[in-house]
Amino acid sequence: MAYSYEPHHFEDFEEGQEFISVGRTVTESDFVMHSALSGDWTELHTNKEYAAEQDDFGERIAHGPMTFVQATGFVYRTGIVERTALAFLGMNYMDLPNPVFIGDTLQLEMEVTEKKEVGRDDAGLVVLDTEMEKQDGTTVLEGDMKFLIKKQD
Repeated sequence: MAYSYEPHHFEDFEEGQEFISVGRTVTESDFVMHSALSGDWTELHTNKEYAAEQDDFGERIAHGPMTFVQATGFVYRTGIVERTALAFLGMNYMDLPNPVFIGDTLQLEMEVTEKKEVGRDDAGLVVLDTEMEKQDGTTVLEGDMKFLIKKQD
């Protein structure tokens, strides 16, 4: 399966179509930048000593919203919605079943589960069911992402 795709207009998407992103390793800088942007400096994310003392994980874990933001970045990085996405419309569900740690390498798999006219001449709804996994196959995010996608001129 390819990792880079051409931009897709509404007409190009088909239910059942699958896409996969490149991988990316999570870094200390990711944690710091997310904390700075969001204002969330919770010690479980930012204090190595505190996190090491906790029974649940034993080390710092990524912010849940940071994990989600990385997933949306993977969608855009594939190129399928480059200059064709008019809006991210939300999600019907999102689960974060396992933590992400500094040094984990993530990758996103997507499947088109819905393509629907929404009463606009210029765009339609495309829903991508997503699963993001770490290098060992552990799922760290599952959810559907709803996009308003441009139609061809």
